[in-house]
Amino acid sequence: MPHLASERTPDIPNTPDDIPNQDGQNNKDNSDNKENGDNTDHTADNSVENSIKKYVNEAGTTIGERYLVPEGFTRTKVDEGSFGEFLRNQKLKPYGEKALYYNGREKPSEGVYDSVLDVDIGGRDLHQCADAIMLLRAEYLYQNGRYDDISFHFVSGFLAEYKKWMEGYRIKVQGNNASYYKADSPSNTYNDFRRFMDIVMSYSSTLSLEKELKPVLISDIMIGDVFIVGGSPGHAVIVVDMAENHLGEKIFLLAQSYMPAQQTQILINPMDESISPWYSLKNKDSLVTPQWKFQLDQLKRFDDK
Repeated sequence: MPHLASERTPDIPNTPDDIPNQDGQNNKDNSDNKENGDNTDHTADNSVENSIKKYVNEAGTTIGERYLVPEGFTRTKVDEGSFGEFLRNQKLKPYGEKALYYNGREKPSEGVYDSVLDVDIGGRDLHQCADAIMLLRAEYLYQNGRYDDISFHFVSGFLAEYKKWMEGYRIKVQGNNASYYKADSPSNTYNDFRRFMDIVMSYSSTLSLEKELKPVLISDIMIGDVFIVGGSPGHAVIVVDMAENHLGEKIFLLAQSYMPAQQTQILINPMDESISPWYSLKNKDSLVTPQWKFQLDQLKRFDDK
């Protein structure tokens, strides 16, 4: 099992650009991962891979365009400007392209994922499971001008707020303590935003994100909800699309990043090739994904203020 960020935040020298280096000098613990990728067994049943094709429009460039719904289902309605609409319209890499690790190497797709989100994860080992979800949420808020709502807790409990970053404040971390200090003139470019998110991803994890989300009944599942286990190890996946039939049965697509840092992927369904990559929880007491098993009471949601 991979180890995610621990509860200890290490001493790191700070500069105005304070981005920890990736040689173990932050709270991401990759000790149980292979040098060039995770420890997943990528041997897969070819029938699972082949069954996916009937639900794929390879020319589709977004999640909503690429994935067809099974017969009898229709996509759930989402409000214009909602987080659900944002996720459904996420851009995907051309079909067949692999997910890249932060070091540029490819992650095999067999038995794990079908498509890859077209996301720039940078060259640092930061964009892991919880980080990918936080970045999606933050990108949504940023694109909608909701700058005051872009905030995440570090594992230590410190609240990192983008509105402070916009004002020119930066974050100094010493051991388990963090504080703001004035370093730059006010600015709000996309580069400013991504630098802020690099700091967030350095010091936050499933441990902190789980505490920020509110519990949701599985019967109320919706796009944007997160299955999450906070810990070290821990994991999180996000619901990025949904459909429903006339009986009220819901199916959904899941996305994840993993360890070490890698581009976000649309997961296959390893337990039901007949609807993969869609998932259904009908008559299920747990959610089994290619790289993690979740309990149904581990579903949570962002508090949309």
